[in-house]
Amino acid sequence: MVKVESTHQTSTIRQEFYKLENKEQRDDALEALLLTHKPESSVVFCNTKKEVQNVTDELAHRGFSVIELHGDMEQRERDQALTMFANKSISILVATDVAARGLDVDNLDAVFNFELSRDPEVHVHRIGRTGRAGSKGAAYSFYNEKEAYRVARIDEYMDIAITPSTLPEKPVERPFYPRMQTIQILGGKKQKVRAGDILGALTKQAGIDGKKIGKITIMPMVAYVAVEQNVVKRALKQLQDGKMKGRQFKARIIK
Repeated sequence: MVKVESTHQTSTIRQEFYKLENKEQRDDALEALLLTHKPESSVVFCNTKKEVQNVTDELAHRGFSVIELHGDMEQRERDQALTMFANKSISILVATDVAARGLDVDNLDAVFNFELSRDPEVHVHRIGRTGRAGSKGAAYSFYNEKEAYRVARIDEYMDIAITPSTLPEKPVERPFYPRMQTIQILGGKKQKVRAGDILGALTKQAGIDGKKIGKITIMPMVAYVAVEQNVVKRALKQLQDGKMKGRQFKARIIK
């Protein structure tokens, strides 16, 4: 267990470091920690685009709700990925540091450093994305013998005593799946679509409880609304068949 000094504004974050030898061990460790702690929202940091893609594919193969974010993606793809993660339709975001700049997600439960950053200041920035506003967060970091010097630099930079933690046994259960899904509407600010229009269509016209409707994001040409899984089909039908601003808009569920 690592206690972090408040001088780095990370006193509410529990840090754990795991010494592992190869990528297969890291994949297994990540799965075990996700199943044990069940974070509703977590970010997995990698140092390269290729590793982001590898980790995303492996997590998806193991049944997790996951999406990737890296610098080679088109802006439209990046916006959609960030929107789905922020509105809790996706549980896990795998990203590089460059892609995660400006990432602003409420109540981020955990950060995983699949690969340690070469810069201890970047490490502090990564883990600082959880445990915000006085809430508790957790940061789990993987490293091997060759990367021990990076751990030593973090130890010195943060003035903490780091010792390797013991991995939990992998629970025998299915991965956590988000309770929200995202509907994309092909109409946005340029079509004068507002959040109130979408909320009204779903609550007043479709009769959906407002508590089952999550974050609404309006962009220039599209809008996104998070809706609980058990009412998503009713919400989609309303948005496809009903009218907003006196006209119909195309809508679809995105995964």
